[in-house]
Amino acid sequence: MVRRCFLLLHKKGLIDQRKGPHGGAMLKLPAKQIGLGDIYAASEDGWLTLNDPAIGGLLKRATEDGVQALNDTTLAQVLKRIRKNSTQTKAVNGTAPKKKAVA
Repeated sequence: MVRRCFLLLHKKGLIDQRKGPHGGAMLKLPAKQIGLGDIYAASEDGWLTLNDPAIGGLLKRATEDGVQALNDTTLAQVLKRIRKNSTQTKAVNGTAPKKKAVA
């Protein structure tokens, strides 16, 4: 499942992939330039389709509006929130790293 997701992100130009022992995946763009909607659109692969013309236009508009709303948040913003929450959780549990003394 992870490989499929990476393949879709690669096809949409969001990541580069390398095979081998030193391989992996890297973002092609800075995280500040990748919206959550970009990630969703790259990975959705048409999973929800309705051929009924009575509702097809509504579904298309809802999907477009949803992607636009997701793009209001970037990958960098999500990573910043995760790091902040991780630091707060560590502080509550008493495992926060100690600050270095300034001479």
